[in-house]
Amino acid sequence: MTATLLILLAYGTAADFEEFQGQYMLRSALTPLALLLTGPLVIMAVFRLAPPAARPGMRERLRPVSRSALWYLGGFVCVPLLISLAVSVNVTTGMYLDSGLFSPLLTMALFAPVVWMGFFMFFATSAVVRTLFGTSEVHAALPALLTGALVWILAVVSLIVSGMPPGPPLIQVCAILGGPLSVSALAWWEIDRLRTIHGVTLRG
Repeated sequence: MTATLLILLAYGTAADFEEFQGQYMLRSALTPLALLLTGPLVIMAVFRLAPPAARPGMRERLRPVSRSALWYLGGFVCVPLLISLAVSVNVTTGMYLDSGLFSPLLTMALFAPVVWMGFFMFFATSAVVRTLFGTSEVHAALPALLTGALVWILAVVSLIVSGMPPGPPLIQVCAILGGPLSVSALAWWEIDRLRTIHGVTLRG
């Protein structure tokens, strides 16, 4: 992020700064969803690499991770459904009820679940991004592998949505590839340390 800000300060415009803020919000919203989509693929690959004797234990430890992911997905789906339901009921009842004290109370009662679910998703998202649904319990290398996959997905989405960053061609290429490559290198270094220090490997 520091490198991106330096590039914007050197070559960016006011519109680029506004776009950067939008990209930050977009990445924050997309990270849990991208994790839900790519997580099963990465976990399946780790299962395929693991020796058959280790798979039953990994499958058992995967169950709470799956429950957490399903709870989060359910909460994500519930937010727009609750908003639609609250608006629909409020409009329908407003057509038949006289304006007065009852209408504001009804509106508050209808939107209270929406506010509660919104706060739930806000705090749950920060926990999901920080712990990756607790996938380290399944295999110690999973957080590093998932982080490496996520950073490339977000880089591609950012490129599709916003296009090339400002600056000369070499700076643009470095801005696009620098983040994913550095995170991938750190993920590989973490996996190597797990192997050399703790004896954790992908194949056995």
